[in-house]
Amino acid sequence: MSRLFPICRSLTGEGVRTTLKILQEHMPGLTIHEVPSGTTCLDWQVPDEWNIRSARLTNPDGEVIADFDTHNLHVVGYSEPVDVKLELEELQKHLYSSAKMPEAIPYVTSYYKRTWGFCISEKQRQTLKPGRYHAHIDSSLTPGSLTYGELILPGESKDEIFLSTYVCHPSMANNELSGPVVATWLAKHLQALPKRRHTYRIVFIPETIGSIVYLARHMDHLKQHVKAGFVLSCVGDDRAYSYLPSRCGGTLADKAALHVLDHLHPGYQKFSYLQRGSDERNYCWPGIDLPMCSIMRSKYATFPEYHTSADDLTFVTESGLQGAYQALLMTIDCLEKNKTYITTVLGEPQMGKRDLYPTIAMNGNVSKGRARLLVDILAYCDGTNDLFDLAHILNRPAWELFELMDVLLHHGLIREKN
Repeated sequence: MSRLFPICRSLTGEGVRTTLKILQEHMPGLTIHEVPSGTTCLDWQVPDEWNIRSARLTNPDGEVIADFDTHNLHVVGYSEPVDVKLELEELQKHLYSSAKMPEAIPYVTSYYKRTWGFCISEKQRQTLKPGRYHAHIDSSLTPGSLTYGELILPGESKDEIFLSTYVCHPSMANNELSGPVVATWLAKHLQALPKRRHTYRIVFIPETIGSIVYLARHMDHLKQHVKAGFVLSCVGDDRAYSYLPSRCGGTLADKAALHVLDHLHPGYQKFSYLQRGSDERNYCWPGIDLPMCSIMRSKYATFPEYHTSADDLTFVTESGLQGAYQALLMTIDCLEKNKTYITTVLGEPQMGKRDLYPTIAMNGNVSKGRARLLVDILAYCDGTNDLFDLAHILNRPAWELFELMDVLLHHGLIREKN
């Protein structure tokens, strides 16, 4: 994250390419794709490519007010090139600050309407004196391409788990970089597994337009094969855990996310899909409706540092990143193990002859513990309950049942439902 933080990313441009090449060092199978400007994708078009080399705003005395080299949030994203001198009154139309975070630089963009601007703190803005200012932005907005990364890890099944994160924001730590870095380490874990039941599709895209582009290219395949998916965003701070559902809820992804959070972090915050704001907007759109939801730490747009320079490397924490990683990893592990089972015998099986039940009954010793739990599992293996359903009925974390299901399979007391 520290290495990626200084890079100026946007919807397009060299910052995205540089970021993906760094991630590629950890994921050699990550492929980088280019989609030409002007390409029609659903109701959208890929915009021109934006690159910026330098920018500086100076006051009438020649003092630097904002410098891109000092912080890349100082420039409105997608600002067209400009080299003008103008009075403060006119300059104000191109200045942006935040009264809610008066000492921070806000993050401002104008992707689809050409303009330019500088972002400064509200505190600094109040000190500006009348006079003639010099605004210089050395940037380019020209036909090029949109860049995204894709990693596909084949499994035993063509059924897919889909992870999507974005690489389009400049120097912000939680809102931008926490998603890609946690996704990268999940990918490294998945790559190291001796076998995978599911196929994993992990994409690193520009937010909104990137998911639109990806859907335009892969929608039919995704609708057919994705069984659960997660948008990774804002997974780095240490203040909260959050859940945002799919559009209609009730998908396998929702079931898995809720189960893990209920048992690992029961104080998590539940949000409505009406409070959405990331790529779930497109993945869950009517007619697409991929089974995708989000597990986050502090949800985007809920913390004061959001979209400002205060979302820096001091805002995210090692424990924050690790907590999100573990929650998502446990969700993936549960999905890997999730199956629906059917008992293979009629009536309660004779567990004692299989050394799975006490042969001496005394003072209720058969009504609790491991032996009873095995029988309770069997009682609900009727072909309608998957692992998450069983765990819910038994009020146990699904991962506590992993070994028990293996025992029952080993003894031939259950079989997987076809």
